[in-house]
Amino acid sequence: MSVATVSPETKETTSRKSVMAFLAERPVVMLLIVLVVFYLFVSAFDHSLLSAQGARGILLLACPLAVFAGAQTICMLTGGIDLSVSMTGALVAYIVVDQMRHGPVVAIIAGLLVGAVVGFINGIGAGIFNVPAMIMTLGMQSVLLGLTTVASGANSFLDKSSGLPALVSWLGTGRIGPLPANFSVFVLVGVLLVFLLARTGLGRNLYAVGDNEKGCRLAGIRVWQVRIATYVIAGLLAAVAGMLVSGALGSNAPDMANIYLLPSVAAAVVGGTSVMGGSGGYGGTIVAALILTVLDRFLLTFTVPEAMRQFVYGLIVLALAWAYTRMTAGRRVSLGRLG
Repeated sequence: MSVATVSPETKETTSRKSVMAFLAERPVVMLLIVLVVFYLFVSAFDHSLLSAQGARGILLLACPLAVFAGAQTICMLTGGIDLSVSMTGALVAYIVVDQMRHGPVVAIIAGLLVGAVVGFINGIGAGIFNVPAMIMTLGMQSVLLGLTTVASGANSFLDKSSGLPALVSWLGTGRIGPLPANFSVFVLVGVLLVFLLARTGLGRNLYAVGDNEKGCRLAGIRVWQVRIATYVIAGLLAAVAGMLVSGALGSNAPDMANIYLLPSVAAAVVGGTSVMGGSGGYGGTIVAALILTVLDRFLLTFTVPEAMRQFVYGLIVLALAWAYTRMTAGRRVSLGRLG
């Protein structure tokens, strides 16, 4: 009677497929590996990143980006996008300063309400009137730009004399031990979003609508309500991020959050959220936001001109998104074969 033997090559192939299957189920692990390797690589050129102050600086810049990217993530899960987040954040910052005459609590609540209203209007357009999300939010971006520009002018309809609430300023520049103060907001947002997507009916509906909208309609899901809820949450996140940016700068400007718009989209895509909807999550977006912040620091290290920096930044983001998509696709195929 012969005994079957397994060759070393077969064992190696099986082991490699097991690793690939593991990574396919946990894409965040792969992104964390990329983050660590890239961080160490950049540290070879910028030694300050190896200090507590350098790491804190990365977190300080990454937190607002991660919150903006959270808005993009939930919108993309439904097959949409929100191109109005940066101007929503800028307008909210002006509203918060204006409402400080009623006290800091009222000011912050007013800012959050403005974000929710902007998101509600976006949701009405995309969910009820079926305006493509890109067109709806791009138009809203233009409207908000006009409002914010007027708000920043000499004849503004807003009161700009009160300044920012102390809490907003502290969140923008303060510290909690070795960490920046805005990290606390980022952790709270992260926990809420992960819970929303993994443990609630709305979270399941976000994935379902992005995966098969027609099937959801046939199943009785009110897709328009899901879209409205999605964009309201996105507006709230944009409002929070806008306050964090305003607190870090110590002042307001119509274009203060524009630098976060495209990176917020890139963070969601690099983090594994499909622009077609139905797949992804906030965990990957968080790590991708950190990767992009380190990338920006890397480009600043060489003091290249702004135009060239944007060019190189765009190329590297495209390369990261392409490589990540190919790697995860390959691992999913391997996982399917193993099954």
